[in-house]
Amino acid sequence: MSRSSLLLLHGAIGAKAQLEPLASLLKEKYDVHAMNFSGHGGEPLPGKFSIDRFAKDVLVYLGSKGLQRVNIFGYSMGGYVALYLARHYPGKVERIFTLATKFDWTPAASEKESKMLDPVKIEEKLPGFAKTLRDRHAPQDWKEVLKKTAEMMIEMGDRPPLTPTELSGIKHTVIVSVGDRDKMVSMQETMEASSRIPNAHFHVLQDTLHPIEQTPLDRLRRELISFF
Repeated sequence: MSRSSLLLLHGAIGAKAQLEPLASLLKEKYDVHAMNFSGHGGEPLPGKFSIDRFAKDVLVYLGSKGLQRVNIFGYSMGGYVALYLARHYPGKVERIFTLATKFDWTPAASEKESKMLDPVKIEEKLPGFAKTLRDRHAPQDWKEVLKKTAEMMIEMGDRPPLTPTELSGIKHTVIVSVGDRDKMVSMQETMEASSRIPNAHFHVLQDTLHPIEQTPLDRLRRELISFF
């Protein structure tokens, strides 16, 4: 009997390399896949970033691997892309588990988030993080990655790709989760998004911050295996 396929999707300004530790813990159970969105992890930069663009990246990847349908674990923005896929390309998705996905995209929230992506301030105050981003996205310019991400966030604030009505149209079985110590994504917005999806369950991961690098992977592995 063939193993089910599980696709891991990274977050904004991230890359698939961040999910490799998790992938290694899941390979015994699943046919695990991970990919970089356009402009991330060294992939060519498109004219603009958008959730629709990233969803189409997934479709291209699935086609290149001969995958008809996949389970998806989406971290942060990756979870948003996964749900967008479920809404607009339902036949390509089995089940979805999201972690630390932001749903509160309003003009005010988008303005706040986009201001955190100022490369000048990052270089001044977080030089180590600036180097990480430079290395992560080489040979692309990490500053362009941040610029295009900030522009996408502003656009999402004006026109959220997943409105409450859109979420209610998702028929897949979903777990929408958030860490109890996440400073970027609130339990309230996560719970509200979960309540909109007919077959979704809200879940809280204990002792978990927003960064995937600080997520207790053994615990997350158990949750994913239990669900998928």
